[in-house]
Amino acid sequence: MQLSAACFALFDQLPDVVFFCKDTAGRYTHGNRTLLERLGLERLDQLRGKTTSEVFPEPLGGNYAQQDERVLRTGHSVVNELERHLFPNHQAGWCLTVKHALTEGGRIRGVAGISRDLKSPSTQHPVYQRLASSLQHAREHCTDPITVRELARHAGLSVAQLERHLTALLQLAPSRWLLSLRLEVAMRQLEADGPIAHVAADCGFADHSAFTRAFRRHVGLSPSAYRRLRAAASVPARAGRS
Repeated sequence: MQLSAACFALFDQLPDVVFFCKDTAGRYTHGNRTLLERLGLERLDQLRGKTTSEVFPEPLGGNYAQQDERVLRTGHSVVNELERHLFPNHQAGWCLTVKHALTEGGRIRGVAGISRDLKSPSTQHPVYQRLASSLQHAREHCTDPITVRELARHAGLSVAQLERHLTALLQLAPSRWLLSLRLEVAMRQLEADGPIAHVAADCGFADHSAFTRAFRRHVGLSPSAYRRLRAAASVPARAGRS
């Protein structure tokens, strides 16, 4: 399936969105300006024809390739997956990732995707002042067994109202936002030595297995692999997400 040059040009104007296309072998055919900049590349031809394993360190590159392969094999899309992006130019943050199979004549010809940055809530948003105290409470107590219902009580709202307001403000449901806070604390703790099971408990996860599953899904690799990657690369880590 061919995408027009005008389509690619539009994505080049979105500094908070990574856009890419790959062929059936998982090789990049296109990446927008944001992706190139975050990978430290100047031109598309430096990326075109390469796989994620060639531009991202292992095990991250291999994990991304497996995700692409599932989309290419099954045709099933990845929709609004919460993911942590860590790029070689030291930028890091949360994003929502979407990947769709590209089809032509009923056959899958490639995969296209975007990753949209999740930004800090705007203080100018109409509901920010109403939720500011509750947001701070959540940040301070995210590693406690805090629930969405408790957060709603703190805000003086019903769970449904909190879900609606926080999703509008943060682009995330409250439960996913709380998870992102816990994972951020965990990533900081993994910079130091110490049993991973202790990190899991300290960050509010039910057990080591639950922590590992959540970390692998949303950060892209296991806690132990993340620790090794950070240690091997020293500061900053050379990592990426696409």
